[in-house]
Amino acid sequence: MKKIKLFFITFIIIALMFFININFTYAITPISNPKYQGIDVSDWQGYIDYSQVSQSGIEVVYIKASQGDNIKDPYFETNYTNAKQNGLKVGFYHFLTATNTEEAENEAKFFASVISGKNPDCKLVMDYEVFGGVSTEQTNQIADVFLETVKRLTNKEVIIYSDLSNSISRFSKKLANNYELWLAYYGNYNELNNVESNWNNWIGVQYTDRGRIPGISGSVDRDIYTESIFLSDTSTIPSQEENQMQNFNTKTQDYTVQRGDTLYGIALKFGTTVQELVELNQIENPNLIFPGQILKIITNSTVNGQETRGTGDIIYTVQSGNTLSQIAQSYGVSVAHIVEINDIQNPNLIFPGEKLRITESNNQQLNPILQSNYYTVQRGDTLSKIALQFNVTVQYLVNINRIKNPNLIYVGQILKIK
Repeated sequence: MKKIKLFFITFIIIALMFFININFTYAITPISNPKYQGIDVSDWQGYIDYSQVSQSGIEVVYIKASQGDNIKDPYFETNYTNAKQNGLKVGFYHFLTATNTEEAENEAKFFASVISGKNPDCKLVMDYEVFGGVSTEQTNQIADVFLETVKRLTNKEVIIYSDLSNSISRFSKKLANNYELWLAYYGNYNELNNVESNWNNWIGVQYTDRGRIPGISGSVDRDIYTESIFLSDTSTIPSQEENQMQNFNTKTQDYTVQRGDTLYGIALKFGTTVQELVELNQIENPNLIFPGQILKIITNSTVNGQETRGTGDIIYTVQSGNTLSQIAQSYGVSVAHIVEINDIQNPNLIFPGEKLRITESNNQQLNPILQSNYYTVQRGDTLSKIALQFNVTVQYLVNINRIKNPNLIYVGQILKIK
């Protein structure tokens, strides 16, 4: 009799467990109790005062290192050095733009070359969020090649940054099983119930893109992380055997320093970094350059010869080091004209590989209102002179253009006026 009772009790328990399992509420939860306040940054934030950031309670900062196969974030070196000096835990991420596995491997190699010699505290991140016409199957193949290549080259753990939608429908269960998730979710991340994602847990969550932190001008992404975000091995990332820049047909050109030039201004003008100029030219004091000095600058090509012509249109492919003012001058059109017909939101931010539509100036009727909205800095200009010319204040120009140093503008820089 006791055995029969035991059998029925066991049967009831199994049935209840089965019923509970059927009615299980899916959820994405933190893998452990989140307790580390963080931010993630790129050149969009400009110069950051990390002493203030650290004092505000931020403990972790993820820094954009690279994008595509030849874009190094211009603030990467500065962000890394200053964040480390102020005791912050540092991680790196790469913005992936590959459309096939070969490009994915090249981007992984480039990312590894940019961060080589550095000592990250946090797991490396793949930020893959723009897919174009790439299928879901291709997306997962591209992601897998990129992640595996980065792991092999750096000997570091790698994770995936993804929003909720892509974590459900774009990235596969296989990737979810092999790589942890840094989730972008701008709601109540403690109540992600009834969500049948390929991930059951997250190790970090980006919960807003409108954070305000002392030491940072404007908005910044805010994050919270669990203990799992940190690397088990924080040794130096090994140097790559090949200089990645050599793999992308890199050339150098000479630039003669003009009166009023700074390394910062020259770096912005040619789409490079102060650190790269210092290393390439063996400059001992970055604050000391003089008119007539010859600097070598890395560039992949010139404007000429990188165009295709359709039915009356010229399509130009942006090259490393290009600026809108340089392209506009080459084709005899205005910067505002290119901004208008390509719907460019930030005239100072164009990327190698980007396609720009260009037409001859005598065939176009440019919107006169838009044309007056932008101004290209000329030699001898100052912010006060430009402000006076357009009947605005210097502070207005500083704010609308997110200028960090009002005394530092450079020839060819595009300023928004209205």
